[in-house]
Amino acid sequence: MSTSPILEVKALSLSTKSNQKLVQDVHFSLGRGESLGLVGESGSGKSLTLRSILGLLPSGVEQTGGTIRSDVSSAMVFQDPRGALDPLCTVVKQLSEVVYYRQKLSKKASRVAALELLELLGLPDSLKREDRYPSQLSGGQCQRVVIALALACKPGILLCDEPTTALDVTVQQQIIETITRLQRELGFAMVFVTHNLAIAATLCSKLCVMKQGRIVEHGDSLAILQNPQNPYTQMLINSVLPLPELEGSE
Repeated sequence: MSTSPILEVKALSLSTKSNQKLVQDVHFSLGRGESLGLVGESGSGKSLTLRSILGLLPSGVEQTGGTIRSDVSSAMVFQDPRGALDPLCTVVKQLSEVVYYRQKLSKKASRVAALELLELLGLPDSLKREDRYPSQLSGGQCQRVVIALALACKPGILLCDEPTTALDVTVQQQIIETITRLQRELGFAMVFVTHNLAIAATLCSKLCVMKQGRIVEHGDSLAILQNPQNPYTQMLINSVLPLPELEGSE
């Protein structure tokens, strides 16, 4: 069986039109069904790197070096679920339209497939009877709809751009568990961008640690957590705050 990567990023460099370097000489690869975490502080270049895979770079940013090769389709889950959804269109209708155009099903079959996806994501059965606008759903429910929109494209790679950052801690955990379960059931590969090393290590078997547009450390998640080689990685590990010990506890 072939074990060649389905995604290869080689010597990727991104710059502004005024030649300010934002990402420099980034290398990584992804195998079928694998999960890779891109970790670093805000401004480290991780989200730009992710967006370059889909060709969704912001205006004024361009690829100035390197290559990106992908053998499968990709779809993205964005950080702000409400911003990613059309506020004037109900969610089942939005998802049905994506299924219709991407999977080439009939209108009726598209709605059935959309409802099945929403059920898979743990959304309320009441949506089958009464469709709702994004503003009528919670932040966690909207994020599940955004994940469903991405999965409707039947991607080989799911690209996640800090999809839990705007959610409270309990909902974050639910979304992480949902993504983990869906990857196991559907078999897609994943690139997960986050500033939280603990979340990345929970979801991903491999990590790339980014600082100021460069990858400063990469390898298996467990190995990096147990034996970080770069001081910046150690700083990220230390920044995951432990629970304080209660005064007077044994």
